[in-house]
Amino acid sequence: MVRRWVVLLGLGAGIAWSPPARGQAPAPVPPPPPLVEGLPLVGEEAEAFLRTARVVGRTPIGKGITRPDRMTLTDGTRTHRAVWKTINERRMGLHRLEGGGYEFDFRDSWKSEVAAYELDTLLGLGLVPPTVERRIDGRAGSLQMWVEAATTEDERKRKGLEAPDAATWNAQMHKVRLLHQLTYNTDYRNVRNVLVDPAFRVYAVDSSRAFRIQESLLTPEDLERFSRAVLDRLAALDRLTLEARLGAWLERRQIDGLLARRDRILALVKERIAAKGEEAVLYP
Repeated sequence: MVRRWVVLLGLGAGIAWSPPARGQAPAPVPPPPPLVEGLPLVGEEAEAFLRTARVVGRTPIGKGITRPDRMTLTDGTRTHRAVWKTINERRMGLHRLEGGGYEFDFRDSWKSEVAAYELDTLLGLGLVPPTVERRIDGRAGSLQMWVEAATTEDERKRKGLEAPDAATWNAQMHKVRLLHQLTYNTDYRNVRNVLVDPAFRVYAVDSSRAFRIQESLLTPEDLERFSRAVLDRLAALDRLTLEARLGAWLERRQIDGLLARRDRILALVKERIAAKGEEAVLYP
């Protein structure tokens, strides 16, 4: 049974496998990933791990209409988990949503997951877990680092858990709202897509329905306060940069919409400051 299990894992990872020589013991199965608070790896280290680590386990998460899997990966030294998503749907014209209402040019794609991470790094938001494009078992998809020991914002509210530092918490939530409005994430009201780790660090996940072509903002009234540092980076974005960093996963019209919404957000900031003053609108 042990040999059969290893064979299946090798096939699932798209890796050639041959039985051990006679008298040679099978390679040991890597230990389960350590349970840590938040992200086990970040930045380029996480990206490299996600791109190259060997897949040794795959389990359907069982939540969400995008049917993601939780993958267990190892590089021979470290073992960590990640979310694997391959959905890539687009429906032209008007599409009726499962929750009611209609949407024009409906998209639900793993490509938006990678684009959201790239945009997050450009803006210095620190919200989207490391995410890369990868081909597994012959199929392309997004692979996103699993946030360990995290709860959803929905669960946090139901349990009555409160962050020890209200100012830091509020700053993170303002950034989440900015990201959702900037990317026109039509699933932005789903509080299960906001994760909170034991240190009350916030993460924004599930961006597969983001990056619409619309030039308007979903709910501009949600944008009340803004980080000065993020606004500086937002204002500095240009088409060449976005095409270089996001162009592999977004079409030109999606980038057009992103830039148009950026301009609307910057104009909204000026309006908020004129009405309330900088101290009430801006924070570091």
